Amino acid sequence: MCDAKKGHMRHAVDLSRQKMDEGCGGPFGAIIVRDGTVIAEGWNNVTSKNDPTAHAEVSAIRAACEKLGTFDLSGCEIYTSCEPCPMCLSAIYWARLDKIYYANGREDAAAIGFDDQFLYDEVAKPMSDRTLPIEYVDVPEARDVFAAWDAKEDKIAY
Repeated sequence: MCDAKKGHMRHAVDLSRQKMDEGCGGPFGAIIVRDGTVIAEGWNNVTSKNDPTAHAEVSAIRAACEKLGTFDLSGCEIYTSCEPCPMCLSAIYWARLDKIYYANGREDAAAIGFDDQFLYDEVAKPMSDRTLPIEYVDVPEARDVFAAWDAKEDKIAY
C-alpha cells in the first residue's frame, strides 16, 4: 500500500482515538479525500449528539457535501477506521464516493460490542420476515406527490 493511503488511514484512525478520548462517541473516525487532499473529517457522535445516525462516515459525508456545496461526492474516496455498517455503506453509495478504504473489519467491531450482523441479516430478509413490523398504508395522495415529482420539469435528479 502506498504511503499516501497509509497516511490517510492513520489520519482516520488518529481521529477515531482522539474523538473517543474526548468523549464524543465510539471509536470510529473517517476522512474524505479528493485528489490526495483531505476535504472533510467525521467521527462518531452518536452518544454526544444523541443521534443514532451520527456515525463517522455519515458525519464525514455531511461535512464534505457542505464544504463542496454538492450532494454528489464523485471523485472522492473515504478512509474509515472500520468497515462501514449497513447504514454508512448505504450513505457512501448514495454520496457516490469512488472507493472505500478501511482498517478494522466488522468482526473486529463485533468483538468490542459493535455487532451489525443483525442489520445485515435483516435487510436481506423479505419485509414480512423482518423483526421490525412494516405495514403498507394505502393513501392515494402519496402517489399524487410522486406523480407530481415525475412531471416536475425543474427537478434535480439524484
